[in-house]
Amino acid sequence: MPRWGMVVDLDRCTGCEACVAACRAENNVPTVGEDEAGRGRAMHWIRVERYWEGEYPDVRVKFLPVFCQHCDAAPCEPVCPTYASHHTADGLNAQVYNRCIGTRYCANACPYNVRFFNFFNPTWDKPLHLQLNPDVSVREVGVMEKCTFCVQRIKAAEIQAKAEHRDVQDEDVTPACAQACPATALVFGDLDDPDSKASQLARSGRATRLLEDLGTQPKVIYLQRESA
Repeated sequence: MPRWGMVVDLDRCTGCEACVAACRAENNVPTVGEDEAGRGRAMHWIRVERYWEGEYPDVRVKFLPVFCQHCDAAPCEPVCPTYASHHTADGLNAQVYNRCIGTRYCANACPYNVRFFNFFNPTWDKPLHLQLNPDVSVREVGVMEKCTFCVQRIKAAEIQAKAEHRDVQDEDVTPACAQACPATALVFGDLDDPDSKASQLARSGRATRLLEDLGTQPKVIYLQRESA
């Protein structure tokens, strides 16, 4: 059984946000609009944060893609009263929408601010409704949602591998964000496979994790930028 994870090379990320656009298109993530975003109701499964280093004019910008960290010790899971947030056998932090009753306990427990509450039923004006991905459900008002590592692609790869009487291979699955990244800054794969590229990068001397001291054991590994 794979243990899926993501490696983000911060030395490669240019902050283009192609991953953000690809995630929205793949996972039917709605755009809430300026007014709702101003009320703190923004909706994005992945965001690119910007940090500035140095003093003008010697300023250097750093980009940090942030999405669900799929923690092995996820604080969002034990607080859910309906077990909507739970851990799967392949290491994903899953969200079962038809179990969720919108308590938002999981969002309060998450230290990464990557869970979002649907304040309204999303709508797409015609003909934009034709762009929706039929493999992904459209979430309704009152539920929590977040990055799933494009679980629909993972399941499709598992079904194909089963039909071919073989195990899922590391290269069978590529989430939309990793597929769209022009700088190949995002690498997805099986962290338990010592031969996978993601596993090899995760063992790099540049590897680190967000808020690692909290003990959440995230499966998103960031490779720090090398010294200039």
